[in-house]
Amino acid sequence: MTEAQSPSERMYAAVRAAVMNGEFAPQQSLKPQELATRHGVSLAVAREALLRLVGEGLADRLPNRGFAVPATGAERWQQIAEARATIEPEMLRMAIERGDLEWEARVRAAHHRLARAVPYEQDPDAWGEAHRVFHRTLLEGCGNDVLLATFDRLWVDSELARRWAAAHAPARDAAAEHLALEEAALAREADRAAGLLRDHVTRTVRPLKTS
Repeated sequence: MTEAQSPSERMYAAVRAAVMNGEFAPQQSLKPQELATRHGVSLAVAREALLRLVGEGLADRLPNRGFAVPATGAERWQQIAEARATIEPEMLRMAIERGDLEWEARVRAAHHRLARAVPYEQDPDAWGEAHRVFHRTLLEGCGNDVLLATFDRLWVDSELARRWAAAHAPARDAAAEHLALEEAALAREADRAAGLLRDHVTRTVRPLKTS
C-alpha cells in the first residue's frame, strides 16, 4: 500500500502534468489563487507548487510575484539544444571510456524498456519517462554527478520543447536513432556515438525555428 500524497505533492504533480501536456498556452498566466481553488488547496500550497515548477524551468516567476508558462521562443530552445549538444556527447565519450559491464547491462535494459514502451501518441508521460531513463543511463557511465545533475536540468527544459515541437515536427524514426545510439555506445565507438547523440539532440528543436 503506497503512502497518500500530500496536498502540495498532488498540486505540484497536477500542474506539472498540465504544463507538460500543453493544457496551458505558452506565456499563459498561472494564477496561484485560481489554481488553489481548482485543486482544493490553500494559496500557500499553490505557491509552493509553482515555485517548484520555477526551479525545474517549467514556469517563470514574474516581477509582480506572479507566474507564467515559459515562452516557446526559438532562441531559447536553440540555446538549450546547443548546451546539450555540447555537454552530452562529451559525457557519452566519458561513459564509453569508463563504463563497466554493469553500465552496459543497464543501457541494454533501458533501451529494451524504451523500445517496448507504449507509443508516445498513446501515453506521452510513460514514453517520456522511458526516453529520459534511456538517455540518462547512456551517460551515467561517465561517473560525474555534477555533469549528471546538469543533464537532469537541461532534460526538463528540452522535454518541454520536444513536446511543443511535436505538433510541427516532420516524421522521424526515433526508434532507429535510439537503437543506433545503443549499438554505437556498447560497441565502444566513441566518435560515432557522440556524433549520433549530437544530431539526435539538435534534431528535436529544428521544427521550433519556424513555429
